[in-house]
This record gives sequence, C-alpha cells and structure tokens, in this order.
Amino acid sequence: MTVLWLIARGITIRIFPTAIFFSSMLLFDLTTTAINNYIDTKTNGEKLPYDRVVAKNIIIGLLAASIGLGLLLVALTDYIVLVLGALCFACGILYTYGPVAISRIPLGEVISGFFYGVMIPLILAVINLPAGSILSVEIEGSLWSLHVQMLEMFKLLIFGIVPAFTTANIMLANNTSDLAKDVETGRFTLPYYIKGYALPLFAWLYRTCYGAVILMVGLKILPTTALLMLLSYPLVEKNTKIFLQKTEQVRNLCRFDQKLLAHQLEPDAGDFSRRAHRLIWL
Repeated sequence: MTVLWLIARGITIRIFPTAIFFSSMLLFDLTTTAINNYIDTKTNGEKLPYDRVVAKNIIIGLLAASIGLGLLLVALTDYIVLVLGALCFACGILYTYGPVAISRIPLGEVISGFFYGVMIPLILAVINLPAGSILSVEIEGSLWSLHVQMLEMFKLLIFGIVPAFTTANIMLANNTSDLAKDVETGRFTLPYYIKGYALPLFAWLYRTCYGAVILMVGLKILPTTALLMLLSYPLVEKNTKIFLQKTEQVRNLCRFDQKLLAHQLEPDAGDFSRRAHRLIWL
C-alpha cells in the first residue's frame, strides 16, 4: 500500500533496498510468530510438533537473518533506518517475550497498529524519498539531532490510519474471539477491560478507515481514484455484522451460570478474589 502511494506521488522506488526491507520484515515477522508460539505452548503446557531445541535454533536463525538484512539496509540508506528498525525489532521481541509481554496486556492493538500502520510506512518512505525529505539525523560527536519535516510527517500519519486501524482490528478480532481462553491462561487483553465496547469498537475502526480515505483524497494525499475503495464498504459492513453476531453468540455460550458458580466457590477470600478477577469480563 505504501509503495503504491509513493508511486502515485511520482517517487521512483529503489528496488533493491525496498526488496531488502521486505525480506527482513518477512523474516522478522516469522521470528515473532515463532517466539509467540514457543512461549504460548510452553506457558500453556502444550507440545510443539518438534523438539524445543530445534525450535530455538529456528528462532535464532530467523532472527539472525533478519538482523543481517536490516544492517545491510542501513548500509544502503542512513542511520535513521537503524533507529527506526531497532525500535521495530524491540517491539516485535517484547510482543511475546519478557516480564510483561505486549500480547498479554491491553495495549497490544494500539502498539501493533502503530508499528504496522505508521513505522513500516515511515521506514519505506525514508528508504525511497530523497534524503532529509521526512526525517534526518545530524551527528556531531556525542550530539545527535533529529530533524522532522512536519508536513510530510502529517501526510504519513494520516495515511497510516488505514493500515494502523485494520491491523489493530485483526488483533482485536482474535482477542475478542479468544477472550474466555485468554482469561483462563492469564492473558488480560483489551476486550477483557472494555467488555461490551469491544465489538462496537471493531466496527467503527473499519468505518473510520473509509472516512480517512475520503479525507486523504480531499487533502490531496491520495489521488481521486482512491475513492474506488468505497465500493468495498457494503461488503465489509456486511461481513463485520456477521462477525459481530457470531462473536456475540460465542460470548453468550461462554457465560457461566452464576448461581451454580456461587455454590462452587470456596469460602477462602484469596481464592474468591482470584476467581472473581477471572470472571469480571462477563
């Protein structure tokens, strides 16, 4: 999407650095998925289809390859790509790994949406736009200075609404559908805290994307042909309503019989508190 936007602006795409970026991004995406599966299966007491030593070696190999390509990309561009890339790598690893994994807190949708919707388009813009067109770094000894072209950054932030919101919605849909299982395994994601607002939020994030396209055309960030995207709105709205109905049915099936639960709860205050914390999302 970002590449098409740059082409529409008359920017000549640097094929080799862009290919290196997408290759590194793909390998790192596989790395984060592998780490996520490794940690989740270990936490939940599940087995992997192969030995965990082999799984660790695969993760290390994917991570090393993505880092190597990332460093090559820095050599072909400038230091700002190193800074932005390091932030993306840190977020990807901390998504699942670490004392407070991002995937287990209510900020997962926000953080994933920001990095996929803003950081990735930003890196692609820095790679393909003339040096200093959006971000630049000046190094004088131990002093590093960051310069931002605010107009270009504003355009990029508005452009990032669509990929950011659609990415956040993918995670929101997964977390909403898996809410009961997540609570049982100690994952308290955004739907756990906002409860009944999760489904309306899912619907309005998609609707906001169409409003953003109209805004971008009005501000001449996107060409008029981008309005063709509006033709997909009836289908997206229809599928959204189907998802909302099915998800609500699943949530209803997962509700506990509170009268039965009251008889099953032990009188111990600490145990009651722990169980209540797990059921509050209902």
